Amino acid sequence: MTKPSDMSEADAANELMRLARQIAHHNRLYHAEDDPEITDQEYDALVRRNAELEEAFPHLIRHDSPSVAVGHEVAASPLSKVQHAVRMMSLDNAFADEEVAEFVARVKRFLSLGEDEPVAFTAEDKIDGLSCSLRYEHGKLVMAATRGDGQTGENVTPNVQHIADIPQQLSGKDVPEMFEIRGEVYMEKQSFAALNAAQADAGGKLFANPRNAAAGSLRQKDASVTLQRPLRFWAHGWGAASAVPGKTQVEVIRAIESWGVPVSPLFARCETLEEMLQHYRSIGDARDGLGYEIDGVVYKVDRLDWQQRLGFVAKAPRWAIARKFPAERAETTLEAIDIQVGRTGKLTPVGRLAPVLVGGVTVTNVTLHNRDEIARLGVRPGDRVVIQRAGDVIPQVVENLTRDAEREPFAFPDHCPECGSEAVAEEGEVDVRCTGGLICPAQRTERLKHFVSRAALDIDGLGEKTIDQFFALGWLESPADIFRLKDRREDILALDGWKETSVDKLLASIEARRSPDAARLLFGLGIRHVGAVTARDLLKHFHGLPMLRETAERAHGGDDGAAAELTAIDGIGSAVVEALGDFFHEDHNVAVWEDILGEVTPPRYEIETLASRVAGKTVVFTGKLETMSRDEAKAQAERLGAKASGSVSAKTDLLVAGPGAGSKLKKAAELGIEVIDEAGWAQIVEEAG
Repeated sequence: MTKPSDMSEADAANELMRLARQIAHHNRLYHAEDDPEITDQEYDALVRRNAELEEAFPHLIRHDSPSVAVGHEVAASPLSKVQHAVRMMSLDNAFADEEVAEFVARVKRFLSLGEDEPVAFTAEDKIDGLSCSLRYEHGKLVMAATRGDGQTGENVTPNVQHIADIPQQLSGKDVPEMFEIRGEVYMEKQSFAALNAAQADAGGKLFANPRNAAAGSLRQKDASVTLQRPLRFWAHGWGAASAVPGKTQVEVIRAIESWGVPVSPLFARCETLEEMLQHYRSIGDARDGLGYEIDGVVYKVDRLDWQQRLGFVAKAPRWAIARKFPAERAETTLEAIDIQVGRTGKLTPVGRLAPVLVGGVTVTNVTLHNRDEIARLGVRPGDRVVIQRAGDVIPQVVENLTRDAEREPFAFPDHCPECGSEAVAEEGEVDVRCTGGLICPAQRTERLKHFVSRAALDIDGLGEKTIDQFFALGWLESPADIFRLKDRREDILALDGWKETSVDKLLASIEARRSPDAARLLFGLGIRHVGAVTARDLLKHFHGLPMLRETAERAHGGDDGAAAELTAIDGIGSAVVEALGDFFHEDHNVAVWEDILGEVTPPRYEIETLASRVAGKTVVFTGKLETMSRDEAKAQAERLGAKASGSVSAKTDLLVAGPGAGSKLKKAAELGIEVIDEAGWAQIVEEAG
């Protein structure tokens, strides 16, 4: 994996885009569809890589960055949406005692407390369930909602009425006029095993773990289904409240318990760091004997006034952290290695195991990550392996017990098992990817969706469901087929839900893209590393697609001059050159390229510029832009005749600095470069218009 210090801004921006999409995809699978496909450890690695890049390139932080997202956006659902009065946050994680110690030290530093000054924390087991908020008014339950994206959740009020742990009316004294109790809906291990057995008998879907079973059971349109599922609940916090019954976390949790709502039986108050770590170890020792799944311990500052002072970062409180447990392990036999091709073309090896029980769950599959990981472990079918459940989802191999046995090493494919295209790993990367792109069955529909997306050809009416439907009917095999849909007007009209107006509107939208912007078309083809900005940079130099293709092919063939011409373009690095060469090296891709250019005619790529006081100058944007994206800002600079650069140098004429501007602002001051804010830039744009 390339270090941020060795990356160009274009490569960093492209990777941040991919990470945002990947993490959003896995958030949706985990939170919305209750069907994760990677481990918590793999997910945490993606999040940490994103944070690493954002720290190195703060000016490239995206509006959809995972660092500010909580949970998932609520998708189309039979359940109505609910706006949370107080945002439901997630928690930062710690994986070692030293990280917990640093968390405590960080709290003390923020509060300006002495190193020896005591700070009490609460500690409780982190149950593996689905977050839920219960709103009580005058002690009566009036609303229950899932966390969703932290701001908007799903209304599950009828469903929670069937959960015995959740009282419809709070009992006890001093119940506030309005109070939101927050906690976890979960399913006990024994109930989970019984549910999966019943599902198997009925030929239904098996749940991967108790958390997924609880989430799937709670998020039912038909509350009678929830009634048949043995769900539990306990509280660990609160949201909006007309009054808070205490000055500490302990006092409020005990008040909630006194109202008839269960809380963790392992909830405790710790006076010192050693007590915190000891409670973590004692909960870990008791983990196997608990009737429910947990994946760690949550620490919270006990004093509420200190919680208020500490406040929040983007998506988590500064006053709380989750200490995760290490994964559980077991020994079994690796029976086979299958190669799966993902929607981005990545070839992922998956190990098929002799069934083994790990942490109360029978597992049969294991992720082997990539070619290098197989080589590192030396695994082959027939090996005895030690596996661990990292995050209690898909296990991973941690040791090969029979690697010295006399057997041929596993031969990782150099061609895609789905389409036969070459499978290659780019320099500096471990992932092997299919170069088939637009012709690979495993990637085709996702590539088509990207092709018509807003940043690419932006074809109204051709959404994801329509593409899936038309692809299943055999009408869409490649991007060029989109422009041949005009010949299927009567076929589309014969489908349920389609009327003349909607069909004609779709076809008109398609016809309006017969002369597409060349940069949008290039971006829409989904060539690796060629994002929207990179596509514009390439077309500004070549002005058309034919010359770009010719130069890329010559560079791939070893023409150093062609490679030098490409890398001389601002923002274009060797990764882009290699990706272009790989794309045009495949006959399948060339056929798709020529097919689409037989249907559309992109005009010569020229950027119309306006007369402005920055024409011919070099402009750099840094910090957070609040009224526009960075891509939009660069596009504005281009229209004003300026060059948008990613770094400050003696050649820079103007720095546009938003909040959070750092080293670039300092360097501009040292070089005597003019600095303006976003409002000043907006005035320049307005004057030019």
